[in-house]
Amino acid sequence: MSIKIFSGMLASRQADRRAKRYRELIRREAKIGGELFGPIPEGGRREFFCLDRHTWVWHEEWVDEHGKHYAVTTRYDVRPQGILKAQDGQPYHYLTHQEAKHFCKAVKMYNERVQTQLYGATA
Repeated sequence: MSIKIFSGMLASRQADRRAKRYRELIRREAKIGGELFGPIPEGGRREFFCLDRHTWVWHEEWVDEHGKHYAVTTRYDVRPQGILKAQDGQPYHYLTHQEAKHFCKAVKMYNERVQTQLYGATA
């Protein structure tokens, strides 16, 4: 095997390991974010996390009293002009002032908890 092929294989494995670590951190952050607003009902799932510099995701799943499964994914796109929101493939619209206040509060709580619970930062 040539050194060039071997080097390429090593680089590919390293990239795979970095991607796997990144996905695991996102999962852990999403779990912490999902717990911001109280306990998650049994059989449900809730996640809130920062995907990249401009994108936040809220995902929630639950089963109603009749056993019907629901899932809602809300994507927030933070821009200089305001915060855009889209749910389950619907068109984006800007948050109202009140929604933006709630979103900013959630982001602040998320950052505080993730920094302390996951990364060990102290206030």
